[in-house]
Amino acid sequence: MGSPSNSGAGQLDERSVRKIAGLSLVGASVEWFDFFLYGTAAALVFPKIFFPNADPATGVLLSFATFGVGFVARPVGGIIWGHFGDKVGRKKAFLAALITMAVGSVLIGLMPGYAAIGVAAPIGLTVLRFVQGIAVGGQWGGAVLLATEFAPKHKRGLYGSVAQMGVPIGVLMGTVAYFFLSLLMSADAFLSYGWRIPFVASVLLVAVAIYAHSRLEETPAFTHLQQLAAERADPSVVSRSPVLEVLRTSWQRVLLAGGAFTVVNTTFYIYITFLQDYGVRILHMQRSTVLMAIAIVAIVQIPALGIFAAISDRIGRRKMYLAGSIGTAIWAFPLFWFVDTGTGWGLTVGLLGGQVTLSMMYGPLAAFFSEMFPAKFRYSGASLGYQLGALLGGAISSLVAAALFKAFGSNVPISLYIIGVSLLAIVCVLALTETYQHDMDDAEESIPSAPAG
Repeated sequence: MGSPSNSGAGQLDERSVRKIAGLSLVGASVEWFDFFLYGTAAALVFPKIFFPNADPATGVLLSFATFGVGFVARPVGGIIWGHFGDKVGRKKAFLAALITMAVGSVLIGLMPGYAAIGVAAPIGLTVLRFVQGIAVGGQWGGAVLLATEFAPKHKRGLYGSVAQMGVPIGVLMGTVAYFFLSLLMSADAFLSYGWRIPFVASVLLVAVAIYAHSRLEETPAFTHLQQLAAERADPSVVSRSPVLEVLRTSWQRVLLAGGAFTVVNTTFYIYITFLQDYGVRILHMQRSTVLMAIAIVAIVQIPALGIFAAISDRIGRRKMYLAGSIGTAIWAFPLFWFVDTGTGWGLTVGLLGGQVTLSMMYGPLAAFFSEMFPAKFRYSGASLGYQLGALLGGAISSLVAAALFKAFGSNVPISLYIIGVSLLAIVCVLALTETYQHDMDDAEESIPSAPAG
């Protein structure tokens, strides 16, 4: 392939880079489809299947608690796959994460309910959700590094956002699947076995992983590290323990990245998980209406991610991220003003405003986090920052929102919660330096200068 260039993408023409970004998108989309299926089921199905003896509000809280277990597992996945992604390659770690997700999701689809096996059902569900969390904890780092480490320097934001588009595509796929199943089946049939069909269909993720294995190449930045380690006979060029090294040398960046990302994960899961339950159970909206609103907004979000990421290639990651954080805080109250109309258009407008401001942050985030860390522990550093934010945000946001509404009977505390995490993001981003001019192929910097003479 020739010697690596400092661009990090000099070995491949842009058409090939687009193909690689497309493969990372496919893998990420199916992986997030599996992960988000659980969120939809947690809001609409699991309280009745796995917690039937609880009152409806408590059943939802218990269901959201198992949903949060996946986020507790995500930093664990970031550590596991981050280590292997920095040691043996981005491609292998990414594919292993896809297979792990497929196994966990299919087994959830086959898990008997409480009526069949009693308390073993919610316990088994929780364990399998943990497996899903471990898988997605490693998938994200692999997908975004495959996109950004191949990308031309002036388009890293745009290509990184392609992997991010897997999130709304995954939401759309899961929402559409449940939308049509709920339309085509009776309520009893849907609760009995219909909800299981998309989970079992996740076995197709194995086919995606096999295809990707035959088409993907290792990234230039990682290949360059391996080549230098061999040429210099210096294995320290590739970190012996990347997770420990990133925590020793760059823990501040990990914490700031996690704090910045918390607002994205907090609001995202309030939008797509809590508001499903809120719309159906509190506002008495039709389930199909709520799912349709979420699907429409997911469609709009796909190009929005690319647009805002491309702008960040010109103006920088920090400016775009700050704009999104401020916009999210401003929209915290109008969100519920529209949602509380109890109409499909009101829910759609409320969600649309929230997801557009969120996209201003999530679009450039892949490049932003990748550029923060050197190649030798980039998979570990980016994954830990991302998954820490997921733990602080997504793990508890639906649970906190549901608990706040139950305690106060009002959505005002939820809006204040959104404003609080937005302010946290603003502080963290202001403490970070701009990254969009950084060189992603920094393997030479991993080697001490040779002594003179």
